Amino acid sequence: MIRRPFLQAALAACSLLFMAQTSVLAQTDWPNKPVKIVVPFPAGGSTDMVARQLAQHLSTTFGQQFIVDNKGGAGGNIGTDAVAKAAPDGYTIGLSTSGPLANNKSLYKSMPFDAQKDLTPIALVGEIPLVFVTNPAVKAANLKEFVALVKTHPAQYSVGHPGNGTIGHLALESFKSSTGVGPQSVPYKGDTPAMTDLLGNSIQAISAPVTAFIPNIQGAKLRGLAVTSKKRFPGLPNVPTALEQGIDVEATVWFAIIGPAGMARPVVAKLNQEINRYTNSPEGRAKLAQFGMVEANGPPELLGTLMNAEALKWKKVVEAARISLE
Repeated sequence: MIRRPFLQAALAACSLLFMAQTSVLAQTDWPNKPVKIVVPFPAGGSTDMVARQLAQHLSTTFGQQFIVDNKGGAGGNIGTDAVAKAAPDGYTIGLSTSGPLANNKSLYKSMPFDAQKDLTPIALVGEIPLVFVTNPAVKAANLKEFVALVKTHPAQYSVGHPGNGTIGHLALESFKSSTGVGPQSVPYKGDTPAMTDLLGNSIQAISAPVTAFIPNIQGAKLRGLAVTSKKRFPGLPNVPTALEQGIDVEATVWFAIIGPAGMARPVVAKLNQEINRYTNSPEGRAKLAQFGMVEANGPPELLGTLMNAEALKWKKVVEAARISLE
């Protein structure tokens, strides 16, 4: 006669084994239904367009539909929080950016999620460098010469950026700290109104993501003083980096696929491998380049390291400049 406690323990063990086998089977069978890609910004922007390109590629590759779901608001926090609070089964992922994944942690007094604890890094997708750009009327051929001008006549120079707390604003504050110069900081509501004033010489320079400024720099209507990536930007090969000029400013907007914390490693590995394949392909690189984006790739651990490092880096800048969005 089998004792009841032993029978109960045996049944429990069998149940756990069955659940584990079912879980493994589900992971190896993933995806067997549509996958949602949450974009924490409105439709029509660069993040949305890149997500739709990826969704099309992943749908074709995996034979299941990948559907883009836009949840904008709070600097990307609302949509990224929706990913953090989703079931970690691989059927809700997100394409987010360096704002909600790193910078916002210091900019907002209260955050609905902790990027380091509540998200699973899956894959880097690409990055957009920033550019310091000026009106040709300003007698500076590069950022080093611009620094010299501002040091001589600081009251005569103002630098615009796309808005308080944006990466353009943070890069400008980093520039001021690194060089010791103090041009007036002028916030705008986006790149376009700032560029209009720069073309009219109402301000002397702008710090912002490079995408909107490429045509006017190529057409010599504006002058690129420096890009803030590690390497020169392929779309503007004649514009040197700030680092080349001895100015310690490095800032990019980076894009990455993330999921809820606790996602199964086989699912993460599948996604990472396929996203890397896309961003490494001629087709992927060409499509990303349409948005001024340079492809980025690597293992999930690389993204996790980047999220941590960038959060610490911009925390120091935000605190020193006393920037707050609440």
